[in-house]
Amino acid sequence: MSQRIPNILLSLLTAIFAITWIFPVYWAVATSIKHEVDVTSENTEIVPTSMTLIEYVRVFQESNILTWYINSLGTSILITLLVIIISMMCGYALSQLNFPGKRILWWMVLASIMVPTTALVIALFVLIADFNLINTWAGIILPQIISPVCVVVFKQFFDAVPRELREAAILDGAKEHNLLLNLYFPMSFGITAALAIVTYIGAWNQFWWPFIMTTQEEKFTVTIAISSVQDAFGVRYAREMALAVLAGFPVAAAYLVFQKKVTNALMMTSGIKG
Repeated sequence: MSQRIPNILLSLLTAIFAITWIFPVYWAVATSIKHEVDVTSENTEIVPTSMTLIEYVRVFQESNILTWYINSLGTSILITLLVIIISMMCGYALSQLNFPGKRILWWMVLASIMVPTTALVIALFVLIADFNLINTWAGIILPQIISPVCVVVFKQFFDAVPRELREAAILDGAKEHNLLLNLYFPMSFGITAALAIVTYIGAWNQFWWPFIMTTQEEKFTVTIAISSVQDAFGVRYAREMALAVLAGFPVAAAYLVFQKKVTNALMMTSGIKG
């Protein structure tokens, strides 16, 4: 009996959190399939009585959503690839190589995690503007390719790999790049996949930096394009929600598809002992 009460309370708390999280998503979907008249009426219904997909059709007909999708997809994929490659190489160097200033560099990486990204906005904007990268993919991508958290994760994982494996490979004549590509990378595939998915989702959902970097509509990503779906009468709420649902669908689908694989991969890689 003493165990059942905490379990019931925990289940109730979990249910409350789940409802709190899912209701805005439900409200966005419900609003997107309503007529605009029903959305702005005084008697707003939680469950739509009449449903339509007209606002989805208008989003595709009256906006550059395909261009925005290409911008989001292209920048997100490139950011993910660069973050994983750079973070893996940095983590490997900090874990397995010996060079002057290694400890200082490691503490700098840890310290950079505590620096809020918003504190760097002005410096990054001036730097990107000096290189004439405003309204370009490079301007969106470059400030996002350094991830101290990913470096730390890779470094800690490589630290846990048994040294005997490295020493055996060196005796067989393996060089550092062979060790990274043929030994450490296959062993860290689960961690790499997990970080790649999280990085991709974060890059797709990024708002403030693409918003700062782009002033031309054809350079918008999906997240900042949501605010541009207006007409002569102002904000169209049903259309806004339709675009929001379309913007969030790819990352939601990716997470649902890869969730089990990432979890299993993390469980397998966590079994390595130092």
